Amino acid sequence: MRQAERAIFDLRRGLPVLLRDSAGDTLVQAVEGLHDEALAALEALAGSAAQLVLSRHRMAALGQGDAHDAVALSLPGRPDCGGLRELAWTRGASLPAATTQAAGNRAERAALRLLGRAQLVPAAVACAVAPEHAGVVAAEVACGNLLAVDAAEALRLCDGGSGSLTRVSEARVPLAEAENSRFVLFREADGLHEHVAIVIGDVAGWPDAVPVRLHSSCLTGDLFGSLRCDCGEQLRRGVAAIDAQGGGVLLYLSQEGRGIGLANKLRAYGLQDEGLDTIDADQVIGFSKDERNFRIAYEMLEQLGVTKVKLLTNNPGKVEALQRAGINVVAREAIYGEVTAQNQRYLQTKAHRHGHWLHELLGEQDEPASTEPERLPAPGAVSGA
Repeated sequence: MRQAERAIFDLRRGLPVLLRDSAGDTLVQAVEGLHDEALAALEALAGSAAQLVLSRHRMAALGQGDAHDAVALSLPGRPDCGGLRELAWTRGASLPAATTQAAGNRAERAALRLLGRAQLVPAAVACAVAPEHAGVVAAEVACGNLLAVDAAEALRLCDGGSGSLTRVSEARVPLAEAENSRFVLFREADGLHEHVAIVIGDVAGWPDAVPVRLHSSCLTGDLFGSLRCDCGEQLRRGVAAIDAQGGGVLLYLSQEGRGIGLANKLRAYGLQDEGLDTIDADQVIGFSKDERNFRIAYEMLEQLGVTKVKLLTNNPGKVEALQRAGINVVAREAIYGEVTAQNQRYLQTKAHRHGHWLHELLGEQDEPASTEPERLPAPGAVSGA
């Protein structure tokens, strides 16, 4: 997996990567940060014209209902990088009339998955390596100028989530909402992300079902108090609720913008200012409504010895993810922020399109939210509700 992990960093640096597959080798590069000279060099090295590879979510935003995870577009003429960027993430763009499209091959699918893992816009240029150029490309690989990665290996890396987490360091960090707290830092195997478990209270005194919250990082809300979301309030109220119940764990996950990264989150904010909701804005950039993988949370809890939890969440997806991974989620408790003029539409979108349990909050804003935990059926049990 080491070559695939290196590919993530090369793509983030704006470098091309060679993806090898039994169907043929393909040179790929991110559209984000691409300039015309680099595009010309890529085509010259491969000996073929570049195709634009987009995700099915971006294709839907372009009005093209394609069910394939990756779609390869052959564009008429010779579009410059500005035109490629417009097709990759600009609202209101449309495909030229003479564009042909085909399902992306394995290398092209791998390219988009690697870009998503790198938290870049999932849009790539791809050049099939012509047979007469194979020797030149091989020489570039041999001298270290070009990284070669097996496409199947890249897909396995992206499908496998974090792979393994290393417990790196820890220290006591008293918090305003929970003075007896300890931060435990975990690093993913590829070195790209670090996550923190905030261990609250004395482990020996924890309840049988440990109070746990999964909190995805939100720089704008957690640190700066953004009014566009309720993340900062949920973070602090989550810590306080865990402390009040005898202690537990808050997992602070490096999953900014539901996994799309800060740069793309800010792009999505710009689209929301134009009238799109949070889900449609992410789709315009090429992402699904939620790019997160909560297996990371399971691995952190496993290393902390936590197997039975009361989950503090409004998100049914987090409950399902932990249950599928083998965590016994025996109860759920809501954690609300305040509804404001600035975040009301965001919360309504989460309730109506994400299925979050927010209807009580949105329907009864003047009444305090209930703190009574909801008992959940055992994994696999059928509910009569």
